[in-house]
Amino acid sequence: MDMPFSGIWPILYAFFDRQDRLDRALMRCQTNICLAGGGHGMAVLGLATEVAKLSLAERCRIVEWAAEDLNGRLPLAVTVFGATPQEQSEAVAHAAANGAVLAILQPPRAPAMTEADLQTFFSAVMERAPIPMAIQNAPEYLGIGLSPPAIAELSRRHANFRVLKGEGPAVLIRRVVEETEGRLAVFNGRGGLELPDNFRAGCAGLIPAPDCFEAQVAAWAAMERGDEAEAERIYREVLPAIVFVMQSIDHLICYGKRLVASRMGVGEVFDRAPALVPTPFGLEAVARFAARLGPYPV
Repeated sequence: MDMPFSGIWPILYAFFDRQDRLDRALMRCQTNICLAGGGHGMAVLGLATEVAKLSLAERCRIVEWAAEDLNGRLPLAVTVFGATPQEQSEAVAHAAANGAVLAILQPPRAPAMTEADLQTFFSAVMERAPIPMAIQNAPEYLGIGLSPPAIAELSRRHANFRVLKGEGPAVLIRRVVEETEGRLAVFNGRGGLELPDNFRAGCAGLIPAPDCFEAQVAAWAAMERGDEAEAERIYREVLPAIVFVMQSIDHLICYGKRLVASRMGVGEVFDRAPALVPTPFGLEAVARFAARLGPYPV
């Protein structure tokens, strides 16, 4: 329970091969770039990992591969997907058995749930969890979520609820930080948009896809040492690429994944349906951003 949750924790994309199977080599390659680029932790199975398209066996496989490839060199967070508290509790247990330090609960895909229903759902998972817990609060993307007061109430009920992964503007994140009164380490996602202002809002860190995460690591470090000018300079350099990929989740999976692939030196990317089909114009943009960012450090 003493694990410090802070910094930049990139979350992996799901790469597939020509036969629509998970690509073991490219999943390992992503882990290696997270290690080489100075990530403070690593996450799997969120929206960028296309978790809703994966079978239970594939979700387990990704967790096991990540744990194997990290080999304890970075802390691992696992997003938990499931329709019932029992399903999510089983996924939390699997994550814990593979060394994860944090399980991030996604709301079930049931938009008719009330806020009280969702609190009850999360409570049922948290009360039997063996590792620290988080929730992903992304109503704009998932169609369901909790208000800042409801998050604060849940944090008062469960001491093991340690982290919130938000997906919203820094102004909203600031309100969550204030409402929870320091009980939660609040992370934001959204590809790292508003990085300096997320830091100023009291964020503990960010969970972006790996697109330009190593620059975000450098910008976050600059904010931590009080060099806001340097952080803003780095942020300005990568902001066009972030804005390009963060138009929607489908857009991120289509073009963000291809940006990462290009930076890793991978030529062809295979999509799992249903998926946005890249356009020649979009691919030209990916090539331009990849050239500007350059290869990942190794």
